[in-house]
Amino acid sequence: MKVAGVVLATALALALQTTLTGTGAVDFVLVVVVYVALTSGPVTGLLTGTLAGLVQDALASGVIGIGGLAKTIVGFLAGIIGTQFIVAQPLPRLVVFFAATLLHAVVFHGLYLVLNLRQFGSAYAAIAGQALGNALVGVVTFQVVELLPGVVERRRAAKHRLRR
Repeated sequence: MKVAGVVLATALALALQTTLTGTGAVDFVLVVVVYVALTSGPVTGLLTGTLAGLVQDALASGVIGIGGLAKTIVGFLAGIIGTQFIVAQPLPRLVVFFAATLLHAVVFHGLYLVLNLRQFGSAYAAIAGQALGNALVGVVTFQVVELLPGVVERRRAAKHRLRR
């Protein structure tokens, strides 16, 4: 993925996340970080996670850096998984997005607990729901992005056939 595409996708995810703050069902920023990591590798995933997490922390009320560190770790590990395993089908992608969300929650909540900044109740159902939501949005995003170039090419070919 090109740098401009990553920045645009991150900005769009941040805009969606901040406008839809009432729903915690999907973390669009995390979906973008995992998507970029799977398609571009661990270094790009790490950098995207750092940038997106720090900006998201700055926009939210809380400690700046905790979300950034959590997304950095997730982006790097998702990139490693994307380079070491074949993650080209919907089911493996679903598993990666689901596991990435769980890891993000463990790191994020764990850092808050270790630093004694905030106590979280037992939010297992909410985390599982968000993991499922992120996984579904991530898989659908992959499918749509992979179909778009084919749609454009088919449309051009149809126009070309009509001109003859």
